[in-house]
Amino acid sequence: MTLWSGRIGGQMASDMEAFTVSLGYDQRLYPDDLKGSRAHVRGLGRGGLLDAEEVAVLLDALDAVEAELDAGTFAFGPGDEDIHTAIERRVTELAGPTGAKLHTGRSRNDQVATDLRLWTKRSLATIIEDLSDLAQVLLARARDAGGAYLPGYTHVQRAQPVLLAHHLLAHGWAVLRDVERLQQCISRLDVSPLGAGALAGSSLNLDPAATAADLGFAAVFENSLDAVGDRDFVAEALFDLAMVGVHLSKMGEELVLWSAEEFGFAVFDDAYSTGSSMLPQKKNADAAELARGKAGRLIGNLTGLLVTLKGLPLAYNRDLQEDKEPLFDSVDQVHLALRAIAGSYATITWRREVMAAAADAPSSAAIDLAEYLVEAGVPFREAHGIVGGLVARSIAGEAGLVDLVSAHPQLGPTAAGLLAPGVPVTRRTTAGGAGPEPVEVQLGRFEARLAALGIT
Repeated sequence: MTLWSGRIGGQMASDMEAFTVSLGYDQRLYPDDLKGSRAHVRGLGRGGLLDAEEVAVLLDALDAVEAELDAGTFAFGPGDEDIHTAIERRVTELAGPTGAKLHTGRSRNDQVATDLRLWTKRSLATIIEDLSDLAQVLLARARDAGGAYLPGYTHVQRAQPVLLAHHLLAHGWAVLRDVERLQQCISRLDVSPLGAGALAGSSLNLDPAATAADLGFAAVFENSLDAVGDRDFVAEALFDLAMVGVHLSKMGEELVLWSAEEFGFAVFDDAYSTGSSMLPQKKNADAAELARGKAGRLIGNLTGLLVTLKGLPLAYNRDLQEDKEPLFDSVDQVHLALRAIAGSYATITWRREVMAAAADAPSSAAIDLAEYLVEAGVPFREAHGIVGGLVARSIAGEAGLVDLVSAHPQLGPTAAGLLAPGVPVTRRTTAGGAGPEPVEVQLGRFEARLAALGIT
């Protein structure tokens, strides 16, 4: 029997049932559905719609259902369209006639919206924990890096030497922005829809604010139409998760490059690598590659939901059933990716000598030569032209850049000393820059930001 058998007669067509059923994926909402149902029952008791004995019977039945679901012994029936229907059906079997009162004053519309908000709150909190772990790994590796340095790149071309710690913290700050976005998302979704009914509330003696407090929500809905039709919080969560995925993709791409023999900056630990089924010598950075690949899937989940929401009239429409699978999938994939990337960074070996050799090319200090001239009073654009000309002559094979600089009347041996290995990276002194002094300050600021975000 369906929940609407009084109005719709006959049996649902099997192909229609197959098309509409969501039980295969919404079972994971059962802890939230049980929590919401308990709060609803207590609210019915406070409103005089259930007596104390009925409240106890229903709460006991919900406890029994939870035990069955936890143990994996819950027997789903052919009419269980979704987890909400299955739980109500089983409660009615256990509680008898009293079970038929469970849904008093409630619609699946506000019930599902409540369950999904509860699930999203706790699931995003788990993602924040994963991001926090990654941020702490990046901080630890940055501290361990000491004076190690490598080329910094623009356009994937060597630009200026930077400390490895500076490079790692660049990813760390992006991770902390992800934490902030998810915290803000949780704050905005922390609103209870329970009591909105199908779309217009109820004539029964219900107190949505009291039920919201019972469920631990920070606020209660202001408009019942909005409460049941709103999925902004799902779209926002999917954007935030997609942004995490984009950041992980950038990290993954970088680690793929750095671990390739052509760069040789990093060596993956065997625990976060795979081999080849054919080529015995291969060691592949699959964790990084998958992190890069998952970004497209996460972006697709966001785009798909936004298209679903576009143009939906108020209030609830069955289209909104399509909110759960992309959200569940994005949370699952980001959780796995964060753990794999954090593990990769925690165990990776940096080849510092290779990094340094790549960063020590004299041309990487070209800006230092230009700034040397600026300090001597030469306009920057003129200084840029002088140094660029010397680099071009060196590339053409006229002489080494160090020799050309030493012989130049406006530069000379002192300026040529700026090209010595390890010197250029020490000259970055501005706040937030890549040199030793600003990076040491940055490490302290990053650690303080972790504490401010509640990451310990």
